[in-house]
Amino acid sequence: MRIIAVANQKGGCGKTTTTVNLAAALALNGKKVLLIDFDPQAHATMGLVAESDLNIYNVLSPITQKKVRLENIVKKIDSNFDLAPSGIILSTLEQELSDEISRESRLSDVLTNFVNRSFYDYAIIDCPPNLGLLTVNAIRASSHMIIPVEASRFSIDGISRLIEIINLIKDRLNHSVNYQILTTMFDSRLKHSFKMLDRINKGFNDKVIDNIIHVNVKLKEAQNAGTHIFNYDKYSRGSKDYYSLARQIITQFQLPGEMVVKLNNVNLKESKVKKEIKQLVNNEIARLNEAIFSIAAPQAKSVYLVGEFNDWKQDDSALMQRDNGLWTKKISLAPGKYRYRFVVDDDWLEDPRNTQKAENPFGGMDSLLEV
Repeated sequence: MRIIAVANQKGGCGKTTTTVNLAAALALNGKKVLLIDFDPQAHATMGLVAESDLNIYNVLSPITQKKVRLENIVKKIDSNFDLAPSGIILSTLEQELSDEISRESRLSDVLTNFVNRSFYDYAIIDCPPNLGLLTVNAIRASSHMIIPVEASRFSIDGISRLIEIINLIKDRLNHSVNYQILTTMFDSRLKHSFKMLDRINKGFNDKVIDNIIHVNVKLKEAQNAGTHIFNYDKYSRGSKDYYSLARQIITQFQLPGEMVVKLNNVNLKESKVKKEIKQLVNNEIARLNEAIFSIAAPQAKSVYLVGEFNDWKQDDSALMQRDNGLWTKKISLAPGKYRYRFVVDDDWLEDPRNTQKAENPFGGMDSLLEV
């Protein structure tokens, strides 16, 4: 089970929105997910209409009269998607644990002994908007951390404090966490947003997640409706952003850290992998074919080519070139079938000149290319 904490001490940065919709997107991709609401405000719990008398406090508290195990509070939200709810009483836990030995590891110990641990592929922890003991517990229990950051100066400046906590946990508790920064609430209509995005990319370099979460009113409407974005509006920009984020997370975790890879039905240790990969790459390059994509969009400010060949990433490498209103891009592809779409000024469109199409998970259509 991969444990991912979603944390930022600054409120209003899309932390809970990211936790809920990333969990739902991973579940949509066939992964079994447990969302742990570790915020006393219980916004994830309330946003999914899953309030309960018993919650994560009753699992962790040393003095509660209603002591339960984690598996006893889990509530089913959707297919492959479960929730361990929270409540305002969780705010008393920091005081209760103040004199406890190993108080920073209470959540880690619970997850280590979790009976259903092997049932889930991911546990996503929604942290409180502060750097207290609850957040420290969440980081200590996690192997990976996502820091949602809106495109604003104050949000960016607050990242350094959270990184200090991560380094402190590494030094004092001997626990390392791989953190990444996710840009949220990005408004592509504002030049200021692009300036802040550039600052995030330059300041944190390879720690920045490629996918961006854009401003989308449907995300807030989904919260008000008591559900996640995929149940509320699976065609919205918000659903596509979180679906792409989930795909990137899944791709990141495909190879275990020890990296024992099976190639040609032979288990190879890391020492042999590089040689095998180099040979595979050389063979693959010889098989590549050049494909040319184009779309007429004379009024567009930007057009991206995204698809299965680039994990649907809308980044600089996917940007198409403009020539008198015609946007084109050449890419090299190995033989096979590929789904793809054009992103024209944030609108995801099929290829109007390609009649070959296939339905996607959002109920829309992707264009198909066979090389």
